[in-house]
Amino acid sequence: MTQSYKKQVFISKSIIYLFLILGAVIMIFPFLWMILTSFKTQAEAMAVPPKFFPSSWKATNFERVTKSLPFTNLFMNTGLMIVFRIVCAVAFSSMAGFAFAKINFRGKTVLFSLVLVQMMLPSQIFIIPQYQMLAKFGLTNSIFALVFPGLVSAFGTFFLRQTYLGIPNEIAESAYIEGCNKWTTFTKVMFPLTTNSVAAISIFTAVFAYSDLMWPLICNTDLKMMTLSSGLSTLNGQFTTNYPVLMAGSLIAMIPMVVLYLLFQRRFIEGIALTGGK
Repeated sequence: MTQSYKKQVFISKSIIYLFLILGAVIMIFPFLWMILTSFKTQAEAMAVPPKFFPSSWKATNFERVTKSLPFTNLFMNTGLMIVFRIVCAVAFSSMAGFAFAKINFRGKTVLFSLVLVQMMLPSQIFIIPQYQMLAKFGLTNSIFALVFPGLVSAFGTFFLRQTYLGIPNEIAESAYIEGCNKWTTFTKVMFPLTTNSVAAISIFTAVFAYSDLMWPLICNTDLKMMTLSSGLSTLNGQFTTNYPVLMAGSLIAMIPMVVLYLLFQRRFIEGIALTGGK
């Protein structure tokens, strides 16, 4: 290897690392700013030019936000919403994906086209009919109202259909020869082969449910029935907002997802990699 070639390789790697470090700093800076702001006073948070570090590190903002919001209820509501949405998404998407991939029935193409259309349309257009359905049955301000839009996942159905299409038909045919019916073939043979795909669907369902703001604000107006995201939004004032208190609440709300990521980091990475592949 010549000296000039080594120099070119070093320069190109240095430029790549520089851009990667710059991207990492850009992504980390908002979280760092949130943590620092949660310890500032209102005057320090609104100061011009902005102050990077607080003058004194006090936890008064955390005390104020815990008194302003019922975090026990918010954590419980968010947790139940995530769990039930994951269960529904996995159960119904797996069955629908298997049916669309491995079973021939009348109207199959039309029904799957409806699934694709639902994926293409913005979710906001479903808010009014969904709310009207809940309101007529008196199910607003409930856990079921939070779970309702996630009972069926069009993305999950499409994703798991692609997964089942990648499984050879000979496996299902062997199960039929051994005497299994379609339900037994699905539950005992085919579904266990989709573990990685199910993990990916579960992860993305949990992330989307955790960050959902618009629907929880619409369906549940009682503060004790809100989720973390919608509960934190009540700290926004009409004219002024106490940003240190809001950042302290946001930091508390981040804890569950950070813990889940640390516990299931490998699954998160596998799920993201899997959605980018076949």
